[in-house]
Amino acid sequence: MNNISKFEHCYGCGVCTIICPTHIIEMKENNDGFYQPTITNVDKCINCGLCLDVCAFNHNEVASKTATEPHYYAAWSNNQNTRYNCSSGGIGYDIATHLLSQGYKACGVRYNITKQRAEHFMSENTEDYKQSIGSKYIPSFTTPGFSQINKTDKFLITGTPCQIDSIRRYIQKKRIEHNFILMDFFCHGVPSLLMWDKYLKTFESFCVTDISWRNKKTGWHDSWAMSASNGNKEILFSLKSKGDLFYQMFLGHHCFAKACYTNCKYKQLDSAADIRIGDLWGEKYKNDSQGVSGLIALTPQGQQVVQELTQSTIITEDETTVLSGQMKKCAHKPWSYIPTILLLKTTLPLKATSFIARLIHFIEKRIK
Repeated sequence: MNNISKFEHCYGCGVCTIICPTHIIEMKENNDGFYQPTITNVDKCINCGLCLDVCAFNHNEVASKTATEPHYYAAWSNNQNTRYNCSSGGIGYDIATHLLSQGYKACGVRYNITKQRAEHFMSENTEDYKQSIGSKYIPSFTTPGFSQINKTDKFLITGTPCQIDSIRRYIQKKRIEHNFILMDFFCHGVPSLLMWDKYLKTFESFCVTDISWRNKKTGWHDSWAMSASNGNKEILFSLKSKGDLFYQMFLGHHCFAKACYTNCKYKQLDSAADIRIGDLWGEKYKNDSQGVSGLIALTPQGQQVVQELTQSTIITEDETTVLSGQMKKCAHKPWSYIPTILLLKTTLPLKATSFIARLIHFIEKRIK
């Protein structure tokens, strides 16, 4: 049939669910812990192929956009609270608050503590959009946010590069591209929710009300830190440099989505977005402990937004500085991948799974 059922795995962006005219596509978590579209009633499929038209995974190239020379910047929010609470310099939040003040709706990602998942949501004011602050290094369930996109309002949509690629195809198909600003970020990869579920079990006895993936308590350059609180006190603060289990698995590439290893076409400048953001790593800002964002305006629309920002510090930079420290190609799929996924499906604690994964990775490096 002419629909997304032909894929055994994909990016899991969920854009197919909002374009399906018969509403028979739902996003569900598969056995490996990734969101995947599912046809709920095959008999109602009319073979229109729209789900495949907007599917970034179904195309070898990145969706085209208005051609222009990229503009490169170092940037950060002038609001110290914003800068501290955001993962890098807070420029993504400043862009959103600016566009919200211009009548846009902003679609970002929050962590739903009740459902223990990251999910896209739609906001119409800056107070509500504060839920999006901070990176979430797990798959996002996009349906709650993407389902609110319409043909009349103006939107800022923020997401992973593959999500934004599909959104670009969607708004081009609907001929509503002029109402949208699309923003993505330098993406490292997306880990299995099976791993996240095991990680949560390490502190499940606490009534957790808030989780942060990139806490800056020890500074921006050592912000690969997980923290969790129960509303009254912090009950977890775990650094990558001190052996945090989540970051051992994430930065070791042990359990990414299959497409992250083989089909990621979004490194460096390859993007369907108007604006790309991320941490500005490298030598130039290595002494800054507060956080600096790399910012690239990829289209005239994106450049116009950047020029309108008044609550941020924007410094023109060169390509080399902004791209320094960012991945140039897909993550390497380690030998530990299949054993890790299998172990994540067992009752074995994450600490043991992580140890085995790292041991296999060590053997792989020694042999090579």
